Amino acid sequence: MTEYYRNYLAVAVFVLAALVMVGAMLGLGRLIRPRRPQPEKYLAYEAGSNAIAGFGQSNVRYYVYALLFVMFDVEAVFIFPWAIHLEALGVTALVSMIVFILLLALGLVYAWRKGVLRWA
Repeated sequence: MTEYYRNYLAVAVFVLAALVMVGAMLGLGRLIRPRRPQPEKYLAYEAGSNAIAGFGQSNVRYYVYALLFVMFDVEAVFIFPWAIHLEALGVTALVSMIVFILLLALGLVYAWRKGVLRWA
């Protein structure tokens, strides 16, 4: 067996050992966990409301808030590296970031004007 295949064999042994350990831990957990089935545990829980007709109802505003959070979180991901290298990037990067921030601010103003950000 060559050194090339021996390296792959070592990786395969470690992968197999990892899979065996995960299986052993899950199996041990299944053996020692308590078994007390209760119907209340299996009800769908969505934002404090009980399940109606087999599905849980949820207000759409929760998803809109999550989407707005993701939008501004992505904005922060783009702004921090840009701010670190601002001097090296030049005026073109400054203008493009200003346009980017203005577009996001325009989206925020639009959501605000539509009343999406009102919780009541």
